[in-house]
Amino acid sequence: MLRNRFSLSAPRMGARNRSVCLAFALAAVSPSILAQQTGEIHGKNGITLPPPPVAAVKPVTDDYFGTKITDNYRWIEGQWAPETRAWITAENEYTQKYLSQVKNRPEMVQGLTALQRIDSYSMPSLEGGKYFFEKRLADENQASIYVRNGWTGADERLVDATKLSTDQNTSVSINDISDDGKLLVYGVRQGGADEESIHILDVDAKKDLSDSLPSARYSGVSLSPDHKALYYARFEHSGTTVWLHKLGDDTAHDEKIFGGEYRGEKLGELALIGAYVTDDNHYLVLPISHGVPATRDDILIRDLRKPGSEFVPLVYGVEAHTSMHEVDDRFFLMTDYEAANGRIAEVKPGETAAQWKTLIPADKDVIDSVSITGGKLFVSRLHDVKSETTIYTLEGKQIGTLPYPGIGSGSVVFGRPHQDEGFYTFQSFITPPTIYRYNTRTGQTDVFAKPNVPFDSDKYEVTQVFYTSKDGTRVPMFIAGKKGLQRDGKTRLLMTGYGGFDLPETPAWNAEYAYWMEQGGYFALPNLRGGNEYGEPWHKAAMFGNKQNVFDDLFAASEYLIKNGYTSPEHFALRGRSNGGLLMGAAMTQRPDLYGAIWCGYPLLDMLRYQKFEFGRLWTTEYGSAENEKDFPYLVKYSPYQNVKPGTKYPAIMFFTGDSDTRVDPLHARKMAALMQASSGSDRPILLHYSLKGGHSAGVSVKQLVDDEADELAFLWNETD
Repeated sequence: MLRNRFSLSAPRMGARNRSVCLAFALAAVSPSILAQQTGEIHGKNGITLPPPPVAAVKPVTDDYFGTKITDNYRWIEGQWAPETRAWITAENEYTQKYLSQVKNRPEMVQGLTALQRIDSYSMPSLEGGKYFFEKRLADENQASIYVRNGWTGADERLVDATKLSTDQNTSVSINDISDDGKLLVYGVRQGGADEESIHILDVDAKKDLSDSLPSARYSGVSLSPDHKALYYARFEHSGTTVWLHKLGDDTAHDEKIFGGEYRGEKLGELALIGAYVTDDNHYLVLPISHGVPATRDDILIRDLRKPGSEFVPLVYGVEAHTSMHEVDDRFFLMTDYEAANGRIAEVKPGETAAQWKTLIPADKDVIDSVSITGGKLFVSRLHDVKSETTIYTLEGKQIGTLPYPGIGSGSVVFGRPHQDEGFYTFQSFITPPTIYRYNTRTGQTDVFAKPNVPFDSDKYEVTQVFYTSKDGTRVPMFIAGKKGLQRDGKTRLLMTGYGGFDLPETPAWNAEYAYWMEQGGYFALPNLRGGNEYGEPWHKAAMFGNKQNVFDDLFAASEYLIKNGYTSPEHFALRGRSNGGLLMGAAMTQRPDLYGAIWCGYPLLDMLRYQKFEFGRLWTTEYGSAENEKDFPYLVKYSPYQNVKPGTKYPAIMFFTGDSDTRVDPLHARKMAALMQASSGSDRPILLHYSLKGGHSAGVSVKQLVDDEADELAFLWNETD
């Protein structure tokens, strides 16, 4: 979740509107009209269940600027309370009663295992003539960290993640590597939590140093130029702080070098600070993003060649999204300041934004990412959501393009500014990700890693269509499936979406979607407003009080697919997670008639209270906050938890979350599951799948991942028969 600079000033609610809103809100959750599902529950293909577990109704009423809202399940917010744990256990047992009756779930486990149990690699980094990367062998549950001495050398395991825990739910990742390839800084994460501990490996000795950092949310870990210290930025809700740890010292003696305030401006929870050392070891860089998405990006630099020097601003106080690259004391910015689709500028410390020198001007297509490798600028743009990368000199002259093997998502070339080689990736819905090695002098491309996935891409096709949303906006959508698949309305279709935080949804490989297509279903991805597919205006069109545009885009996409014979409501499966889980909540409460089954993962659902928990406060720059009188009217209007209507015939629903989600509090899924089970007027299953290991971030074992994916697809496939 990232970036933004837009603010909305909504008119105050009048007395009449307040009373209407009050009546609606109380009608939605009044305990006198809750109707717990009491009869037999019927899934498709003969699945039957008893009524779901009963959650006690304990009303708590809040007053929002004169409007009273009642919450019957506030008690479920207490994640570790004995009563909540007992209810979670009952819900998990109930969900397992359902899943045990899905006859083809074992086949799904087998199919998903085949797609997931392949050798997989991360993008390599070349340091000191050695290639460092993460690799997971097909029969392993976690990726380990490897080194390869030279291009033709053998892969040697440095950190074995498979031995870090008995349940294989502990993962590792590379944070930094010294430029001589002798020190490796890596993180260790438990389950799907955001937090990680930091460790340092002596590569030659293959032994960890005594230095380590305890488990926390780190937003930057970087070795000092002399390799004798570690810079790190650590997030806490009181604010991010930046520290210097001298190797060999106790962490209790670490020196705080930044945080709290800068030039009189308080830097609290919403100021997310990173820390990294530039490739040439000249500067320590502190990027500061104000909010998620950011209202502005500041960039501070310290010249490490000048002991005791201060942090000086390269970018400060500019209402724009900005990121930096540095080469030989030249600073290059990717920014949307006075350029909604982004431009590349060369800047100098002390210059105002008006003085920035444009090297590559804005184009009709939005800039997606930028890199500098081998003395060349690689600039990736999205042309109707498809990647195209152009190569430039450092003076901004176009000299070539990057060769992608088709329509899909390709990265820029990642490497050091003075290295002659780098690496990029390419993938699509029907093409597993391949990593390519690229020679910046000759343009020669070699394959570094291509997964041996048992999926015949030639049998499938991806098309792109454009449809019209409720307000007349033209929205693109990808549709994938087997070639020659019928459009008679009888085919199952799985659709996902996100629509938020300036994040574009591009064609990417996903084993779940591939399996769905293998079974003969369609897959669809609409590029809803709220992302960065068409620059900041596309993002702004779905923020704050404009959030309903995202939902309307989803409903229009659904109606297009139904009208054009790809599927019908009873065969329509919908899934989304995180901000996409909020999208699912809006779909089930606003248009339950469009879908046969909905999977709602790690969701935001109570939009009146989300800002009080975990990372919620940071997202007020995207959604607003019900604590503000101007934001409350539009939040209560769409917030899924406050818009459940008793007696409505809801589709089959599975809420999916877990204890290790330390980003979006799992209370959202818990409360919504209880309320929906107490309110649905249909006999369709409403389930809570609550993991004791999983969380928002990646990190669970392949076995756990396959089991979770099989549970999801077993539910969606069965309920859209």
